[in-house]
Amino acid sequence: MTKSIDRFDEFNAARLRRDPAYDGVFFVGVFTTGIYCRPVCPARMPMTKNVQFFTTAPAAEAAGLRPCLRCRPETAPFSPAWQGSKSTVNRALKLIKDGALDEGSVGELSDRLGIGPRHLTRLFKKHFGASPLQAAQTYRIQRAKRLLNHSNMSMTEIAFAAGFGSLRRFNAVFSTLYGRPPTSMRKK
Repeated sequence: MTKSIDRFDEFNAARLRRDPAYDGVFFVGVFTTGIYCRPVCPARMPMTKNVQFFTTAPAAEAAGLRPCLRCRPETAPFSPAWQGSKSTVNRALKLIKDGALDEGSVGELSDRLGIGPRHLTRLFKKHFGASPLQAAQTYRIQRAKRLLNHSNMSMTEIAFAAGFGSLRRFNAVFSTLYGRPPTSMRKK
């Protein structure tokens, strides 16, 4: 981060106050110790001439600093660790939206995330209120509905483009959800 005088003064004042409103907004790099901290770190305050401010933890690490063991900057607000297991669900949802379960299994998805399939399903129920397969089905139906409304593709093409394995499965899921066949939803 470049040392803009206004931002440097603002961040330094927040650091000296240990202002929790700035926790996660910036990180304090101390080159004399080789450590970077959160602005709320309870450790002894370094001299202003020895600090530099970074807007992200990776930027501080790229500058050759290591995280403080006392304030654990990797757990600062807005970091994935701050969200806990919800960050795993968010990563899984992104992969599901990108089609991870259209051709793969929950086991393969959980392997990509580094956890077991049962644990992934528990996390989904806790944070999302549905299973990974239910989420995938919802995203498939949403893709199919957009294609129905905004393309001239055939029903078979829509079913496969949306991630369904067969036209029959597409029709069954769509009819169950909307109470009518997909052809009735096509805009004239």
